Amino acid sequence: MRFLKVCLVAIFCFLQVMAFAAKPEYKYVQIITDKGTCVLRLYNETPKHRDNFVKLAKTKYYDGTLFHRVIQNFMIQGGDPDSKNAVGGAQLGNGGPGYTIPAEIADGLFQFYLVQGKIFTPEDLNRLEQTRMNGKKFSETQRQAYTTIGGAPHLDWNYTVFGELVKGIEVIDQIAAVKTDKNDRPEVDQKMTMHLLTRREALNLERELKGLKPQTGFFTKISDLFSSKDY
Repeated sequence: MRFLKVCLVAIFCFLQVMAFAAKPEYKYVQIITDKGTCVLRLYNETPKHRDNFVKLAKTKYYDGTLFHRVIQNFMIQGGDPDSKNAVGGAQLGNGGPGYTIPAEIADGLFQFYLVQGKIFTPEDLNRLEQTRMNGKKFSETQRQAYTTIGGAPHLDWNYTVFGELVKGIEVIDQIAAVKTDKNDRPEVDQKMTMHLLTRREALNLERELKGLKPQTGFFTKISDLFSSKDY
């Protein structure tokens, strides 16, 4: 009987550890700036762009680059390696890692936009459909989002959307509001570094986004001892 109890306890502990060893649903990247930190969720539906962005973030490719093009109520653009040591006023936006990847919607340059956007009226969306969308029509879901949350609908079907901001929209708003020159480059450099969230950081972020508390208890720590930080 004592042996049976020990076995049951061991099985219970094993199942608890396995439960805490789950993988996050998505990859997440922190972007750290002087204005604060924001977090991106990378979509599984665009695996080429997701995996490439993860690779570049892990190898510190983006660290020290600038948000070199900023247009308020539209977007902030960054990631040009030529921006790391660029002199003030230099035009940027043509740098890259020396290769491309097959497009999932758009071409494969590895700079990126963080879209701030604005709220559109139904009439605005109708005009866009008539003048800029090449015959495509916005779905009811798109219309609901653009008339309540906002965005940049003219980018749809023209660029690969490979992620979304899940924390730190106020950081984007602050960067989007800085003074810029005639080429939309900020007058004061807006630098970034990136951090790919570990498995545990990502799991706890997903819990936080669901309104749950992070897991930091005994079984979590035991599980983490036997699990890779990568996932």
